[in-house]
Amino acid sequence: MTVKEHYDHHLGNFYSWYTGDFNNNKGAFKTFCIEKNIGPEGSKVAIDLGAGNGIQSLALAEIGFDVIAIDFNKQLIDELIASANDLPVRVINDDIRNISKYPELKPELIVCCGDTLPHLESIDEIIKLLTDSYSVLIQGGKLILTFRDYSSELADTQRFIPVKSDNTKIFTCFLEYFPDKIRVTDLLYEFEDNRWVQKVSSYYKTRVTKASVTDILIKCGYKIVLDKNENRIISIIAQKN
Repeated sequence: MTVKEHYDHHLGNFYSWYTGDFNNNKGAFKTFCIEKNIGPEGSKVAIDLGAGNGIQSLALAEIGFDVIAIDFNKQLIDELIASANDLPVRVINDDIRNISKYPELKPELIVCCGDTLPHLESIDEIIKLLTDSYSVLIQGGKLILTFRDYSSELADTQRFIPVKSDNTKIFTCFLEYFPDKIRVTDLLYEFEDNRWVQKVSSYYKTRVTKASVTDILIKCGYKIVLDKNENRIISIIAQKN
């Protein structure tokens, strides 16, 4: 199953539930940006790649950016639009790999957060996305990436990750490791009609590391402004020289 099919037929149905309180998540990203001096300075345009339900998009709009939110999942896009109200957010239903189509937007900021980057099918696709992002950014523009650290493998029963549960849903994630890929199986139990119903879907992520991504960024021409790994979540801020 492709990543888009996985979101369209499975994960998109409960994505907002498992990611937790929207306002708290939005506030955390807004605080991160403010602490790292991320704010509108030039074109005021920010592109959110893989915007999902809008956590990053709305945070950026609240600190003064005109936001272009790009995502391929209609359900999450609809949730984003419903939450945006009068904020300056324009939504585009498209694949993030098509960012080279939008040079006229002249963004001073591009963000690709959550675990979106590994959703691309190969290292070559990641290289192309980061290269295209560099081309689209204005001079001095910044790129923010966050993604999970897959450099070390979980073993045996550690590969079963209890993500979230409540009285109506139980969500567990199972990981299988390969040299350049990770197979992710999202296992959801939902309580329907007085019984638990199992819903399962699998897809592949590209296995990336902090070192490999920073190396790609430097080769593209970026300067690394922030490079950290905290609780197996990698955060990188890079600037176009």
